[in-house]
Amino acid sequence: MDSDYLDQLARALATRGVRVLRFEFPYMAGRREGGSKRPPNTMPVLQDSFREHYRAAPQPLYIGGKSMGGRVASLLADELQPDGLICFGYPFHPPGKPEKTRTAHLAELRTPTLILQGTRDPFGKPDEVARYPLSAQVQVDWLDTGDHDLKPLKSSGLTQADLIDQAAERAAAFMLG
Repeated sequence: MDSDYLDQLARALATRGVRVLRFEFPYMAGRREGGSKRPPNTMPVLQDSFREHYRAAPQPLYIGGKSMGGRVASLLADELQPDGLICFGYPFHPPGKPEKTRTAHLAELRTPTLILQGTRDPFGKPDEVARYPLSAQVQVDWLDTGDHDLKPLKSSGLTQADLIDQAAERAAAFMLG
């Protein structure tokens, strides 16, 4: 929960009438307790943690997350059957390795999905993502000059807060119509 980016995003969504429920995966909570950076838990552990929080959440519900959180949510979306899925900075591939995709399940996804991605995100840029087969349910919206944390190029005249605000506006429109 120690992320200015996610704090700003939650506030921006709340100002648009979207209630946000946040949680940490076990490895992230362990970083706070142990003070050192830890590798992510295995995917089954991450998925079980997500399921646990999903079951406790009020309905109707859109699920999602940033980076790994969005990936885990996308792997569970069709199983959990939320109202929709929103991913911020989806990790389409490891940085510098666009051939090592993490997208197979996205080709078959049945859940309405919005992916909000910076055009400079090293985990998936527009020209790379355009080549991936994605379900018709998956909509990718690009945030101009944003990186993985939606930090824009200084020359753009935009700030990270501007791009977070744009992302929140698009996410709220997707959820609230």
